Formats: sequence, C-alpha cells, structure tokens
Amino acid sequence: MLHWILAGLLAFLTLPATAADLIDFWNTPRHGGNSFNRLPPDQAYFEALRGYGATWVRLSYDKWQPAQRDFLLGDADHYRGLPKTDLQTLRSTLDRAHQAGLKVVITPLSLPGMRWSQNNQGQFDDRLWQDKHYWAQAADFWRDLALELKDHPAIAAYNLINEPAPEKRGGLAEHAPLQQMQQWYDDQQGTARDLPALYRQLVSAIREVDAHTPVMLDAGWYAAADALSYWPRPVADERVLYSVHMYEPYAATSGPNMNRKQPLAYPGPVPFAGQSEHWDGQRVEQYLSQPLAWMAAMKLPRSRLVVGELGCMRRLPGCGQYLEDVLGVLDRNQLHWAFYSFREDSWDGMDYELGSAKVPWRYWQAIEQGAADPIARKPTPEFEPISRRLAQ
Repeated sequence: MLHWILAGLLAFLTLPATAADLIDFWNTPRHGGNSFNRLPPDQAYFEALRGYGATWVRLSYDKWQPAQRDFLLGDADHYRGLPKTDLQTLRSTLDRAHQAGLKVVITPLSLPGMRWSQNNQGQFDDRLWQDKHYWAQAADFWRDLALELKDHPAIAAYNLINEPAPEKRGGLAEHAPLQQMQQWYDDQQGTARDLPALYRQLVSAIREVDAHTPVMLDAGWYAAADALSYWPRPVADERVLYSVHMYEPYAATSGPNMNRKQPLAYPGPVPFAGQSEHWDGQRVEQYLSQPLAWMAAMKLPRSRLVVGELGCMRRLPGCGQYLEDVLGVLDRNQLHWAFYSFREDSWDGMDYELGSAKVPWRYWQAIEQGAADPIARKPTPEFEPISRRLAQ
C-alpha cells in the first residue's frame, strides 16, 4: 500500500505545471520582456532575461524561418494545419524558456487573412477585417495550437493576435474621442471589423480543447491604451487578460522621430490626435488612466490588465525619463508589463543594453548572413529604469 501511495505522490509532484493553475500566475504583478527575434532564442538568451529578474516573456515567432510561406500558419492566405517542423521549433524554444524559469505568452503577429506587414512587402493586410471566412480559419488555427500547447509547462497565456487594427481602414481615426469611437463601434457590430466578436469566436474555439489556459486580448488600433474604451462589455470568460501597448506619444518615442533634423523631445510638445500636446509624466498618467477606467467600469480586477509592450528609442534624449514615467504609473497601479524589447537581433532601436551608441556594422552583417547576433550586451544607464524594477 505504501508503495502505491508513494508512487501516486511522485506522479502528482512530477506532473507538468498545467494551464489549470495559470490564471493564478497573473494574480500578482508580473514583469518581463518581449522577444521578437529573427532566430529562435537560445538557452543563454532566456537565462539572461531571467537573470535580470523577469518572470515572463512575450514570444513572437513570425520572423523565424518557416517550413512554408508563414511560420506555424503554413500560408496566411489559406490555413490548412500546423506545419510539424515549425511546431517542433516552437516546442524546443518553449522548452528552453521553461528550463530558464520563464513563463511564455505566445504572440502571433499574423493570422489567416492578416499577414504581418513586414512579411507582406510592407503592406497592411486588411482581409481579416473584411471577410469572416478568415475568422473561421483563425479559429481553426487557434484550436489546433491550443490542443498542441495546452500542457506545456512554459505557457502562461495565448495572446491571440498582436496589435490588431480593424479600425485602420474602417473609418475611425486613431485616438478619436470616446463618443466617436463608441458610435463607430455601434455601426460596426456584427461586421468583420467587430474585434470583440472575433475574440469571442477565437476564445470559444480554444475552449473546445483547452478550458484553462488564459487568453490575452490586445485592444484595437494597434493595442492603443485608449482603444479598449469603446468595448461595451468584456469577453465572457474568467481567464481573460486585456492588453494595451504604450509608446505614446508615438511621434516622439518611435524610430521615424530619430530621422528628423531636430527630433521631438520628451518631455515636450508633441503631435498627438491631430494637435500639439505637452507630454510629460502627468500626461502619461492621464493617458494610461483610460484602460484602468475601463477595467473599473467593467468590474474587472487590475490583475487582468497587462501592458504587453512599452518602450522608446534608446538613442532619444529623454528616453530614460520616459521609461521612468511610464513604469512609475504601471507600478503604482500594480500592473503587469513587458518592455520592448530584449536583445532583438533584427532591430536595435529599443535594445537598451546597447546603450546610446550606434551598433557596429557586424550587427547588420549578421542579419544579412542569417547568422547569430554577435554583439555582447551589458547593463547600461538606458536599461536601468527597467532592470531596476525587474530585480525588485
């Protein structure tokens, strides 16, 4: 009898950390980084992120070498099933993250009918937001992927699509006034531009095979922090996380600003929503109050709100102050967050361990050759606002 009791106890203790427990992971503030690399990250990569104190990584795979046209989708023009070699590459990567002690949020940049623009000759793909035929294919994809990954111990959530923008060609201006957003959504309900309805269909498909893994839903207009505001109700599922991204004021924090003869400064006056506004810590807090207000109105706990991306160009004077201002708001409100990005091997703009200097030519040469990133990283003043909080 003792033998059977011990055997049963051992079996219980060695079970994988199943998704049934994963909503509990999000009950306390979690801080991590984004991985949007062109090569599947190696063990050292995950160990380094965990070494800073991160507990999770938001992992995108769309830059990885696919077996067919699009990684894991096969072909975003017509989904027919998960390519086995792509799935194995993803599983191996998840194994490495788990070995490092990190939880992973899987984050596709493409869905059927919505190929990520950087894999689409720079063109925005609006088909998903025009034809519900692609909704069914997206549901098939997520059902298949959830069936494969639901028991993997690294998985913390499924982020169903990165930065959806059904509004972009649907007649709604970015950062429009709330009343205008709500009127637009009233007109679009039931159409292919109804983002909450798409999410309900995808979540339903996932729940057919996986009842427990949390799902993370990005707001519209590229996950803008003010774009949750027009949703009339939350998705009816107890394991839903709502995600926004924070790069506002984008005109100052983004790459194109660095190409100006005189880059816009932070803090300072910046174009936003069709006018010039002064952006500083107070304006950042005011802007980020909008998703918090929506969560409160929906009677959802703040533990279900995630800032899935945040950042600014590392070479921008004032970037450090910007990171302090944003992270200060998030920490005061005890929110989950993930900075963009950690050791990105295809773009250096927000790789804060590189400091404020330009990267040497061998960085770009490695990209051209498909080789591993050759640049050593180290703690820098630019990374300090993030690394200090990761270590807390």
